[in-house]
Amino acid sequence: MSIITLTTDFGHKDYFVSVIKAALLQEAPAAKVIDISHEISPFNHTEAAYILKNAFASFPKGTIHIVGVDSELTPENEHIIMQYNGHFFVGANNGIFALIIEDMKYERIGEINIHNSIISSFPVLDVFVKVAAHLARNGSLDVVAKPIEKLKEVIGIRPVINDAKTQLIGSVIYIDNFGNVVTNIRKKEFLEIQKTRSFTIYAQTVKFHSIYNSYTEAINFDVPREKREEEGKKIALWNAAGHLELCIYKSNPSKVGSAKSLFGLDFRTSVTIEFH
Repeated sequence: MSIITLTTDFGHKDYFVSVIKAALLQEAPAAKVIDISHEISPFNHTEAAYILKNAFASFPKGTIHIVGVDSELTPENEHIIMQYNGHFFVGANNGIFALIIEDMKYERIGEINIHNSIISSFPVLDVFVKVAAHLARNGSLDVVAKPIEKLKEVIGIRPVINDAKTQLIGSVIYIDNFGNVVTNIRKKEFLEIQKTRSFTIYAQTVKFHSIYNSYTEAINFDVPREKREEEGKKIALWNAAGHLELCIYKSNPSKVGSAKSLFGLDFRTSVTIEFH
């Protein structure tokens, strides 16, 4: 049984996701279709890559991932298939796939070449579904794509380190359902620069002097509950994906606010770490 995943910025208000699934039922009835997310911010390449990069490896090898974010076909946004780490990715060559693999190597990439036989104003439905179904039937990549040499890269999304290595400047790349703010600063890079030095994280007017490895590590459970600092505590931590995350313990965005609202942070907001 093949698995096909869907990651889009279509949301759930419109009919788009349902007709894509209906088409997959007809084109690949034996395949299992799984949603990764349909709540990507519109046309947000970085957010799509962050979610898919941290989700795809949990699926079995051979899984086909349809990416419906900024997928309109243009001379600068061709449709491609990427084979990477035993998985297939079907989408547009708009920088998302380069962000997923980062500095790793893909096995193959090819430009989809079936457009001449399809009149399409909805490429995820009319093109990506047919390609995914072909792959799900163990069809050859060469039948639906011609080889290309390079993935398009998104410039300016990596943290910047000054020459003296006393400052690391990153930015917000994702805000989760709890209003927690994820940056592009990763633990491995941070530790390589930090050595044994102390540091201060600056995020707008908020400062942090320590980074935890979990939410509960930030709470002192030896202190009686009525006396401990808990709900509403601001925390910097390394999340499960290894990224620096700024959050508020047990935040509720709809009631008491979140890191996003209370810290004044949004997508692409700068976050700076100074090493002392």
